[in-house]
Amino acid sequence: MKLLVVLMLAALPLYCYAGSGCQLLEDVVNKTIDTEVSVPEYQQYLQEFIDGDNSAQAVGEFKQCFLDQSNETLHNFGVMMQVMYDSIFCAPY
Repeated sequence: MKLLVVLMLAALPLYCYAGSGCQLLEDVVNKTIDTEVSVPEYQQYLQEFIDGDNSAQAVGEFKQCFLDQSNETLHNFGVMMQVMYDSIFCAPY
């Protein structure tokens, strides 16, 4: 299941790299760190990427990991993501 989570996280930037823009990635990250979004809501949002019960469970556990973090940690994660979006390496995209 850990491999599935890693593959899911690897697939999203590749999806953005394909030229579709990175709005999807930003939306998923924002929903991931939003404490107002419950595990079932998160699973529903990512339904098109979930292909079975194991995937749904992995997505649920992934979201729960973020729900277990402090608000400060979630804020810092959001700041880190924004720094990466604004980096010179992402500028061409």
